[in-house]
Amino acid sequence: MTDILTIAGKEYNSRLIVGTGKYKDFEETKLAVEASGAEIVTVAVRRVNISKPGERMLADYLDPKKYIFLPNTAGCFSGEDAIRTLRLAREAGGWNLVKLEVLGDQKTLYPNMPETVEAAKTLVNDGFQVMVYCNDDPIQAKILEDIGCCAIMPLGAPIGSGLGIQNPVGIRIIVENSKVPVLVDAGVGTASEAAQAMELGCDAVLMNTAIAEANDPIRMARAMKNAVRAGRDAYLSGRMQKKLYADPSSPLAGLI
Repeated sequence: MTDILTIAGKEYNSRLIVGTGKYKDFEETKLAVEASGAEIVTVAVRRVNISKPGERMLADYLDPKKYIFLPNTAGCFSGEDAIRTLRLAREAGGWNLVKLEVLGDQKTLYPNMPETVEAAKTLVNDGFQVMVYCNDDPIQAKILEDIGCCAIMPLGAPIGSGLGIQNPVGIRIIVENSKVPVLVDAGVGTASEAAQAMELGCDAVLMNTAIAEANDPIRMARAMKNAVRAGRDAYLSGRMQKKLYADPSSPLAGLI
């Protein structure tokens, strides 16, 4: 059976979204994205050339007809900057599906939730389809959904930390309460953690550093693709109940 991910009315086969930063060059970016099987790639509008044809462009290596470019506001520390960045991105490339990310401070890169909420309201009213990076608080996540965000993206751990899923209970509750896709965004460091996010019921996982800073980014991208698929299958299968004592695989009745 086909298991389709739907975000803002568009269907995707892959449940892994990958970033395009931190690689040694565009060629490595291209190979890693291909190995990941991702259909959506995030683009830091303030850091990556997306509109100057005279200079090297990401689009020279990743075909915009094959991949959905998801402009994000990485590096923005105010809602005003994030809004301005995404409006410029829409003018440059016509993108309406965007990732909103408003950071609180340089040390933790945790989301500034009051600024995020206000920016989300403005962007939704401007006609953007907003995928929003947020903390792992179910109440805040629900507020963002009610505003009209098309996907909720709680952090697993601080951006780039590779610490894995630090609050599985909070993320599970966000999944249970949400009527839009939930994606773990940030903190995943290895394949088992990507699988864990999917086993919690998340619809997808977004990552960059875990692949780009691996010793072998292309192999890690392939591992992440397989982990996301395995975690999704495990979630849909319904895991066995945990038990306090042993339960033999073979029945005890009728023994010789």
